[in-house]
Amino acid sequence: MFDRFSAFRPQLLSVLRIMSGLLLLQHGTAKVLGFPVVEGVPPPGFSLAGLSGPLELIFGVLLVLGLFTRPVAFLAAGFCAVGYWVVHGTGNVFPILNGGETIALYCFVFLYLAAAGAGPWSVDAVMSRRA
Repeated sequence: MFDRFSAFRPQLLSVLRIMSGLLLLQHGTAKVLGFPVVEGVPPPGFSLAGLSGPLELIFGVLLVLGLFTRPVAFLAAGFCAVGYWVVHGTGNVFPILNGGETIALYCFVFLYLAAAGAGPWSVDAVMSRRA
């Protein structure tokens, strides 16, 4: 029954990349642009949140577009791993107890994208077809 979905693997890879990029992008827009307004998010500056915002914004846009997906996803996975241990992992190692489920999941999704690539709906795919 589930073999029917196999034909859609490439497209679903693109959907995973696009949605993960959009979700990361909203973290960046909240921190850098103040939209959407998120309670407790400090203004941009030389704080950890202030420095992470621009990275989330840049990584998010590049992932949504599927531009330089493998290196960007690899850097984003590392960024998320560091974020997990610096922000969430200091009090308790278990993500459900330290509020780090989301960033831990992002880390492994981005690691997968670094290995799997962008999928067919991406700037990377268009550039490789032209080459």
